[in-house]
Parts: sequence; C-alpha cells; structure tokens
Amino acid sequence: MTIRENLEQWEEDYLSPYAAKSKNSKGRLREETECDIRPVFQRDRDRIIHCKAFRRLKDKTQVFLTPEGDHYRTRLTHTLEVSQNARTIAKALKLNEELVEAIALGHDLGHTPFGHAGERALNRVCPLGFDHSVQSVRTVDRLEKNGHGLNLTYEVRDGILNHQTSGRPHTLEGKVVRLSDKIAYIHHDMDDAVRAGILRESDVPEEIRAVLGSTPGERLDCFIHDIVTNSMDQNDIIMSEQVGRAMRDIRQFMFDNVYKNPIAKSEEIKAEMLMETLYHHYMTHVDAMPEEFLRLLSEGEPREQVVCDYVGAMTDRFAIALYSDIFVPKSWQI
Repeated sequence: MTIRENLEQWEEDYLSPYAAKSKNSKGRLREETECDIRPVFQRDRDRIIHCKAFRRLKDKTQVFLTPEGDHYRTRLTHTLEVSQNARTIAKALKLNEELVEAIALGHDLGHTPFGHAGERALNRVCPLGFDHSVQSVRTVDRLEKNGHGLNLTYEVRDGILNHQTSGRPHTLEGKVVRLSDKIAYIHHDMDDAVRAGILRESDVPEEIRAVLGSTPGERLDCFIHDIVTNSMDQNDIIMSEQVGRAMRDIRQFMFDNVYKNPIAKSEEIKAEMLMETLYHHYMTHVDAMPEEFLRLLSEGEPREQVVCDYVGAMTDRFAIALYSDIFVPKSWQI
C-alpha cells in the first residue's frame, strides 16, 4: 500500500462516520493521477497555500482600511484564524481536518481590495454582479495557474462557495468553516475595534456578556465548546439555542457599532469610488490589462467579468498605486 492509501485507511478507521473521507471524494473538474503520499484534500490545501491569490491576502483589508498599527487583522490573518478555529472543532468531532483547512484557507481568495467596500463597488457597477464567494471559486477554477486553475475537489469548492451565512454546505466540514468564519470575525473585529478606541468591552450588552463572556478569549472559548458539545456524534454542526441567539445578537451589535460605524468606515466612500473608477477605466482601456487577463478575453470570457477579475484581485496597496499612476498628475520634468 502507498502512504496515501494508508492515510485513507486511517480515515476510515478513526474519523466519525459523518466525516468526509478522502477516498470518497466526488472528484475534480479534470481527472488526475493520484499522489502516492497525499490524500486529495491535503493536496488541495497545499495548492491553495502555494497560489498567488493566497499570498495577496496579506495586503487586503479585513475591516480597517490600511491601518497604521501593525496588529490589526488583514484578510490573511483572518483566514488563518478561521482555519485554526475550524481545525479545533473538526479535531474534536473527528471530522476531516485537511478538508476543513483547505476550505478555510481558500474561502476568501476571491475577496476584493478594501474589504466589503470593494465588493459593494464591483457589484454595483458590473452588470454581471460580484460576490466574493463565487469569485473565490472562479479564482481556484479559472484564474490561478495562468487560466488553468487549481483543479480542486468538489468538497473544497462546495465549502468555499457556501461559506457565507446564506450558504448551505454539503459536508459537515463545510458547515464547520461556515460557523468558524463568523466566530473568527466576531472575535478579532471586536478585538481590533477595542484597539482602535471605537468600542470598549463594557459597551457589549450585559445580556450578551452573561452568555458568551466579557473578553474575546472567553467568547471564542464559549463558541467552540458549544459547537463541539452540541454537534458530538451528530450528522450536523449545531449550537445551543442560547449561544446561537447570543451569536446573532453580538453579530448585530458589531454591524451597528463597527461595520457601519462612521469613524471606522470614514474612508470607504473613497475606496468604493477608487474601485468603480478602475473598473470603468479598464472597461474602456482593456488592452492595458496584463496578458493573462487578455488571454481570458481571447477565449470568449465577457469583458465585464475579466475586468472584475483583474480589479477584484488587486491588493489595497496595488490598487491605490495604480489609481495614483493613472489619475493623479505628475510633476513636469525636463
């Protein structure tokens, strides 16, 4: 037996009967020769970590646009926190850790610069619409590796597509990531908001603190323990009614006091204008895009989609520099 086959047998012997098993994967978009060492979900995780879109997450906004401090979260650190939460839950429930890690590491690969402000801008100006979950799947299916994509398994692609609140993942591992994403951003966005002086811990309503705790660490511990306790030996990933209600309440509290806070979001109008301007510029100057995107056009992809692919893939820093280079006058020199 190969190392991969031994690992697949270990999954059969050890993991929960409700876990997704590597050898039972529904497969890839294109058939491939199996690796003799790594099961399929481990290969997917490795491909995501090594792809360009993953590296760009380090310079993309989570909540606070281009913050001055070194300790605010970026889209990359958010992704790593989602992955860690998901792995902790999956390990306790004997689910497939490599599948949850692959989904978690890939769930935001299609996110725009400037966080949800960039996403709103592209969704508004592009007639095809723009949703970062759909774009994340497009990134792994089509955009990476010069248009060949990463050729990931169905289970990873399904988890990436369905990671938002409205999603309905088809595996328990996908459901773990869907909840872990919420847990992560509630945890770290509160921490960042306190660091920024926008909130104090005492601002969280007492009825929420009574259930979840009074610090980010206490809330994180509460969420994870509640999911593990209520999902153990179940063919579902669930929370208790009390903690689930408190999660919805604190999430709404964050929307009211952070995500829509005029101080925290004071620069978002500028960011949206920048994104819209770049979109319209490349719609009329399509030849100015890099060769890899022109190749997509030559293969019949709609111009609106390809322009979104290019502008949406940018980092905050690159988008600002590009906008400045195109639209800000330069000093005249002899």
